[in-house]
Amino acid sequence: MEKSSGSAEASGRMPRLQPRWFIVLFWKVHRALVRITGGRSGLWRPRDQNWGTLRLTTIGRRSGEDRSVIVGYYEDGPNLVTMAMNGWGTAEPAWWLNLQAHPEARVQLAGRTGHTVVAHAAEGAERERLWDRWRLLDTDLDGYASRRPMQTAVVVLEPAS
Repeated sequence: MEKSSGSAEASGRMPRLQPRWFIVLFWKVHRALVRITGGRSGLWRPRDQNWGTLRLTTIGRRSGEDRSVIVGYYEDGPNLVTMAMNGWGTAEPAWWLNLQAHPEARVQLAGRTGHTVVAHAAEGAERERLWDRWRLLDTDLDGYASRRPMQTAVVVLEPAS
């Protein structure tokens, strides 16, 4: 489980999640909006105390075909940082399983053309530092993460050289 010292634990309340069907529907509509507009709508850059969204295209671990998803992220120097949390559901997201099989992927950011990245899971001190940064962007992070039976992977997307 996540180490937790966030507001959810301090207040004794669990942060409220929308129903699973709503989360799934929202992300499907969001992904369609990005696809239809070619990324002109639905992607945004992180600002001050807010995360941004990017389009991540992985290679399917079984199909070998491109698979795209919209994920939240923030910038850590040249790297992009996201979490493998599947709408805080119990299963690992397919895109994360795909990246574990094929770490190279493409990202599309707001106002930019796509570029290639290589993914890895942050571990140890790097993971703690990046998790703490997410806490600044989402005060309910520890409460949401406590709903999952396993530790939520913090995924670093490094520019490919």
